[in-house]
Amino acid sequence: MPPKKEPVMSAFERKRLENIAANNALLSEISTTAAKIIPKPAPPKPQKRSSTRAKREPVKREPARPTRQSSRLAGLSADPETLKRKAEVEAEAEAEKAKAKRMRINEDLKLGDIQVEGRKWENGLDGLAGLKGLSVRGAQPGVRTFTDEDVNETQDKGLKDLRLRMSGLKLYEKWPVQAIKLVPQRIYSMGFHPTESKPIIFAGDKEGAMGVFDASQEPIKPEDDEDEDAEIPDPVISAFKTHSRTISALHFSPADENAVFSASYDSSIRKLDLDKGISTQVYAPADPNEDLPISAIDMPTSDPNLILFSTMHGSLGRHDLRTKPGDADIWALTDHKIGGFSLHPTLPHLVATASLDRTMRIWDLRKISGKGESRAPALLGTHESRLSVSHASWSAAGHIATSSYDDTIKIYSFPDAGEWKPGLELTETQMTPVKKVPHNNQTGRWVTILKPQWQKSPRDGLHKFVIGNMNRFVDVFSAEGEQLAQLDGEGITAVPAVAHFHPTLDWVAGGNASGKLCLWM
Repeated sequence: MPPKKEPVMSAFERKRLENIAANNALLSEISTTAAKIIPKPAPPKPQKRSSTRAKREPVKREPARPTRQSSRLAGLSADPETLKRKAEVEAEAEAEKAKAKRMRINEDLKLGDIQVEGRKWENGLDGLAGLKGLSVRGAQPGVRTFTDEDVNETQDKGLKDLRLRMSGLKLYEKWPVQAIKLVPQRIYSMGFHPTESKPIIFAGDKEGAMGVFDASQEPIKPEDDEDEDAEIPDPVISAFKTHSRTISALHFSPADENAVFSASYDSSIRKLDLDKGISTQVYAPADPNEDLPISAIDMPTSDPNLILFSTMHGSLGRHDLRTKPGDADIWALTDHKIGGFSLHPTLPHLVATASLDRTMRIWDLRKISGKGESRAPALLGTHESRLSVSHASWSAAGHIATSSYDDTIKIYSFPDAGEWKPGLELTETQMTPVKKVPHNNQTGRWVTILKPQWQKSPRDGLHKFVIGNMNRFVDVFSAEGEQLAQLDGEGITAVPAVAHFHPTLDWVAGGNASGKLCLWM
């Protein structure tokens, strides 16, 4: 067999193999050069295990409600009666828990035991140390409705001087508004302690906490005075859980400078003794299951043992603090909520009420007639507004200021009230407002209802009142309905809806939905 001839390599194939060999040589040379230039990476160091390892405590989580369980897995039959009974038991358990949370406490409360938790209020009773022994339509934030031009264009010299003085009140500067958080939730009630020695402000919130702030305190300077960025410590503020529901009203005893009365939607009225640090229940329905939410309280200056209160059920009550709660007089005045009322400061037998039934009414406690549920004080007069009336506030000079949802402030004048005979019927002309002031009172769901509050005993003898403004101001008005000032300042980011005057001095406080205080002095 003849030997096989090796295939002859073509010129193209020979050239291809030469190119491959040249490329491989070039790559090998590049790799060798790179290895000389780039150092080899150091081997990774073995990680050392910590000898002691902190053990985490397991977080105990309690179910917010009874855990649902499968009846089939539990071996229960799908009997409709069994399932129905199980659902009823679970519903009853939930209802009991909710009821217990809202139930008022009838016993005395020590402030040290009911301190509100949180960094802002950790001072507790220390914040009360300085109070012992004291003497007596859509809102447009930032858009002013009363300006400097209004003041400068005032023709009456007396009115202009008063406007200049009230407009000269300045926002408290020791701490910014954001740092003065009196209570955890939305402020519903507020008041100045009547002492003139220093400004002390009380506030009550949506969930029953009462906060106290002494504005005379001085900030503690940081150790490094040259550090401009050093933070100033928060002010000393005390807050206590005195009620189980909203604190709707605060009132200071006309005879005891250490007594502060508070009323609540939990159907109780309590007396806080600042000297002893004890909160005592002074009124609640005799039946612990009776729900009688209290909307406002007032006390006659002539008798410090009497306290009057209005309710969300449309009734007015009068209780003598020396008697049992069951002996209190309760008069059903209307089928609708009474949002606010007040006593004439110098004629406390005259009561003005504001109601959801759109009326402002005046009653005379000197003449009470009727039997059973029909028993009530004499009705002297009624004025009806287009929409519900939120509050009716008496001044010492005989004016009544009301706020209502028809976006007006109405001012009534009764200078001859001291001459009225018991049960006198007032005419329609007498009950007509002498002044109507346009004012946005549409607070909505998240802002506390705007209510006018008079300065009780103005040192200058000029009667004036304050009311919150939806554009994030506090408005000041005279008894004639003339606007005197529109108070503002830096850092006010919410409506200071709950506004109050100091009884004698030109100090004004406003509380907002964040529980914070605006103070002008």
